[in-house]
Amino acid sequence: MKPAMETAAEENTEQSQERKVNSRAEMEIGRYHWMYPGSKNHQYRPVPTLGDRASPLSSPGCFECCIKCLGGVPYASLVATILCFSGVALFCGCGHVALAGTVAILEQHFSTNIRDHAVLSDVIQMMQYVIYGIASFFFLYGIILLAEGFYTTSAVKELHGEFKTTACGRCISGMFVFLTYVLGVAWLGVFGFSAVPVFMFYNIWSTCEVIKSPQTNGTASVEQICVDIRQYGIIPWNAFPGKICGSALENICNTNEFYMSYHLFIVACAGAGATVIALLIYMMATTYNYAVLKFKSREDCCTKF
Repeated sequence: MKPAMETAAEENTEQSQERKVNSRAEMEIGRYHWMYPGSKNHQYRPVPTLGDRASPLSSPGCFECCIKCLGGVPYASLVATILCFSGVALFCGCGHVALAGTVAILEQHFSTNIRDHAVLSDVIQMMQYVIYGIASFFFLYGIILLAEGFYTTSAVKELHGEFKTTACGRCISGMFVFLTYVLGVAWLGVFGFSAVPVFMFYNIWSTCEVIKSPQTNGTASVEQICVDIRQYGIIPWNAFPGKICGSALENICNTNEFYMSYHLFIVACAGAGATVIALLIYMMATTYNYAVLKFKSREDCCTKF
């Protein structure tokens, strides 16, 4: 019985000490109210503990969200889209104006009879309409490939939940791979074809530079330097005059049509080259996306069984 009595005595002493502390705290609060009467209406709220406060690391901030979003950007597809849009715009815009200037040069200087270059004029007009279709198609196709790159990026899959694939999605991705390869091969041909007018105008320009050079002596030698457009096959052999020599050729090189057409064809060729590079990047990106879809679909099949 003695230990129980000692325990009860200890509990009584602890309770009395707590009462003293509480009464002392109440006396201090009363003394504060007596000295500062305006503070009687203040409500004293308990100070929140560290466990009650929301930790800043528990919810992601703006910086973390931005980093996560930037990690979900398909940079390869984005660079390819910008390069593709720029290349197609340069090729279509500059090529359209350069073709119109080429027709004007042929009609004024190399083929005065309309019947001789009627077929060439129809082909150039058709190519100008084809340019409009190419620009529209690649604008839509670049957006579609960029959207596919966004939706097959691993960071975007983490944002939108679990990764789910279907046979239709894999088939569409495979179709993009095949179509991108076909377009890449086709644009290699377009790039080579766009270099032909650059070569023709360069030959004319270099011939004019030879005429202007001080090493050329005498009027007779200058008049013997000629350029025959008929040898390129763009106008028939019976076209008149078809060949321009000497000072007449130098006057053609000094015209605004020749200067603008020559430089626009160079820019159009560079745009075609940029489009080829963009399609090569698209090839790698779409192939990688298709490989990711195939790999994830196999993982899903393995986890089911």
